[in-house]
Amino acid sequence: MMNQGKRWRIGVLPGDGIGTEVVSATMQVLELLRDRFELGLDWQELPWPSTAWHQHHGEMMPADALEQVRKYDALLLGALGDPGPLSDVGRYRLSDGDSLAPLLTFRKGLDLWACERPARLLSGAPQYLADPRAREVDMLVVRENSEGEYVNQGGRLHRGTPFEIATQVEVFTRAGTERLIRHGFQRARQRLAERQQSGDPPKQYRDTVRDAPRRDYHAQVCLITKRNALPHWGELYTEVFQSVACEFPEIATHHELIDAACMKFVQSPWVFDVVIASNLQGDILTDLAAVLSGGMGVAPSCNINPDRRDVPALFEPTHGSAPDIVKQGIADPRAMMLTAAMMLAWLGVEDERCALAAKRVEWAVQQDLLNQKTDRAGQFERGGPGSPRSTADILECVLTLIASPESKIEK
Repeated sequence: MMNQGKRWRIGVLPGDGIGTEVVSATMQVLELLRDRFELGLDWQELPWPSTAWHQHHGEMMPADALEQVRKYDALLLGALGDPGPLSDVGRYRLSDGDSLAPLLTFRKGLDLWACERPARLLSGAPQYLADPRAREVDMLVVRENSEGEYVNQGGRLHRGTPFEIATQVEVFTRAGTERLIRHGFQRARQRLAERQQSGDPPKQYRDTVRDAPRRDYHAQVCLITKRNALPHWGELYTEVFQSVACEFPEIATHHELIDAACMKFVQSPWVFDVVIASNLQGDILTDLAAVLSGGMGVAPSCNINPDRRDVPALFEPTHGSAPDIVKQGIADPRAMMLTAAMMLAWLGVEDERCALAAKRVEWAVQQDLLNQKTDRAGQFERGGPGSPRSTADILECVLTLIASPESKIEK
């Protein structure tokens, strides 16, 4: 159902480091979209979670933060971590566990159990693999986001002594496994329909799990485990995967061990379509996939509950706070812009103008990438060979593109 007259409430959380810089640029893009295309977007900027908030209040965010964010339809987060700059050796810093804890709080507290990170090599983005087939990279990694390795169960016994013992318990449930895997197959089916509708050449996949005789699969779901060394949850994932796959006979199935998957992400990433992975393994794989699709500067991400739209989804770029480039004006805002496009697409399920606006952002970023020049190492040449483009320059170009006559929202 389309709600063209609805007002969408967005919670904007700039966070730490370059998060404030890329969020500032992205909000200017959203302002232009709202004014130019009459989008029903309202937003409020929150000073938490952030290291600065912790410095003044002794915590990353208020105790009732989870309840406060429930009033929003979506959350847009810049980055969390070391606030930088690295030159400030006396800066207020926290451990990674403390600074990144709000992410786990939001993901678990809001039950945002699926983290989607697309990896598509956009034309004009740096291509780090020499093989020309790397231009065909177009995969979606769906990471389990609510349990697994990140449940924070365990502890340390005899702390600080030679006999200290540390335990870290992984927890996997059949319910959590099944909903993740079914969502992966549903996304594969959706991606297949989108490719067919756009007229893109059909992709060819083999089914290696079912060992089926047919060879005309045009979509695939690959399951990642380490079931040879971690058999309990690995076999659970495998059994549920095989069961759910029966409901999607048109989707090819495949399995890789995590170490082999890392190798094949580099050797032949173009053979992957939808990839399903656990919390930790998906976290690692998506950083690798980001590099394959042009780098962290163009890698978006979202945390969603596909079954519920009454809780706010959390949208954040894959990159972190990047303290090494804070306040230098060279943070690439396009990952944040593409993340905002994912947010608009999420809202666009119920609001057609948001869906079309999401495509405009993607188009503008793509055009900006095509217009820029890079040297052989993939560095942007504007300002001299090997010099990165400034945040302001990228923002200006994207705004100009969105405001151009070619940038019309059309059905």
